[in-house]
Amino acid sequence: MREAVLVDVVRLASGKGKPGGALSATHPTVLLSTVLQALVQRSDLDPALVEDVITGCVQQSGEQAMNIGRSALLGAGFPESVPATTINRQCGSSQQAVHFAAQGVMAGAYDVVIACGVESMSRVPMGASPQGQDYEGPQVHERYPDGLVHQGISAELVASRWKLDREQLDEYSARSHQRAAHAATSGFFDREVVGIQVTDANGATIAHTVDETVRPSTTAEQLAGLKPSFQTPDFSARFPEIEWSITAGNSSPLTDGASAALIMDSVVAQRLGLIPRARFVSFAVTGDDPIMMLTAPIPATQQALKRAGLGIDDIDAYEVNEAFAPVPLAWQREIGAHPERLNARGGAIALGHALGSSGTRLLATLVNHLEATGGRYGLQTMCEAAGMANATIIERL
Repeated sequence: MREAVLVDVVRLASGKGKPGGALSATHPTVLLSTVLQALVQRSDLDPALVEDVITGCVQQSGEQAMNIGRSALLGAGFPESVPATTINRQCGSSQQAVHFAAQGVMAGAYDVVIACGVESMSRVPMGASPQGQDYEGPQVHERYPDGLVHQGISAELVASRWKLDREQLDEYSARSHQRAAHAATSGFFDREVVGIQVTDANGATIAHTVDETVRPSTTAEQLAGLKPSFQTPDFSARFPEIEWSITAGNSSPLTDGASAALIMDSVVAQRLGLIPRARFVSFAVTGDDPIMMLTAPIPATQQALKRAGLGIDDIDAYEVNEAFAPVPLAWQREIGAHPERLNARGGAIALGHALGSSGTRLLATLVNHLEATGGRYGLQTMCEAAGMANATIIERL
């Protein structure tokens, strides 16, 4: 079987996903075009060699409709001969794009392929895709007569099941900001972040290169003063076990962003004179309880480790998407993972969760951390709506 390798991976610095955010005045195709251009320029790669651009995007409506991957590559100046597709596995969309890209290389369907993702949550808000329609249908309602719930309630259920109290959640969240702030001031993000020209509040054109969502001064004591975000009388009656501990402070913020990874066959990389940064070892995608929803990273990790013939102690760094603080904490407890190896440069609570972009964003942070620390194996996993998760294991080269 051919070997799929990661040649490079880049991302934009996060922008707050609301009006006035650093990237909110920028069309989402421009966000994605920027990272696509940077990816081929950094590798001095002729974009005509790219055989497909597989793009993750969750809210595929409005400015993100009609195959944003194709629009972005045309905007980036790629040859018209380069195709693209846009996929949606919810929060794990660009991680799934990586899986499809690497698996395509391993199967011989591609020599050179880009996996990427984009989400402008300021311009195409959450919920824009269904537009108030019943996207579940009568059979799902029949199977779950009490109704499925949104992710905030699922995060509360995870916290309850694993007995994670408010203090633990807030301490973890503050640590995410502190780790991300330390990584930023230490230059740890410099290799993965590419600049994008934006217009600031004064009308000046500047390069946006620093994650806007990181709050270096955040403390657990400050977070303790925030009110629960999802408590309602109806949900309180349905789930009496919930203690209502999920707040804006221990959840990932709405974010704008884009990221992209260049993946190819190892022999082709050698022929092109490119030095791969990592190889893909194993992949997993699993489903789990759609009401608990956020627990699938646990079986996905177990499956990816089994396929790789590795144990969790063999993994030097883990990136577990911080949709909500209970997700990585429950994962850590269930898997038996070392806390210092978990999201060592901060996670989505600090760096933001630009939905369709997050999978390749995690990959960028993971490979750079492995290189900086000399680690060999890295694992990333991501909870996804309706109770799914992807897991990926890479080996630094």
